Amino acid sequence: QVQLVESGGGLVQAGGSLRLSCAASGSRFSILHMNWYRQAPNKERELVATITHGGITNYADSVKGRFTISRDNAKNTVYLQMNSLKPEDTAVYYCNTHFIIDYWGQGTQVTVST
Repeated sequence: QVQLVESGGGLVQAGGSLRLSCAASGSRFSILHMNWYRQAPNKERELVATITHGGITNYADSVKGRFTISRDNAKNTVYLQMNSLKPEDTAVYYCNTHFIIDYWGQGTQVTVST
């Protein structure tokens, strides 16, 4: 069983930055691959960034060079640093992992104004 709790969303102007956090429960965090997804209104949920248990990262083309995913295994936390934000980054951002089944957080709203 894994519980995920996101925080750090908010309202920011275009060009600004936010850092999202996702705190995970349980003792297996260090072996889990962790993902950030987002879902904008009337759009499908999309994968934004991934970090493996070994720290290898991967990003959607739309966020490469602007977003950075990282993890702190001592704190059971994964982060998403978002810089140079654009209005099209507006979405609910979800933390996700898979251990036998998929686990999702409740989501955190990010709104980027023009």
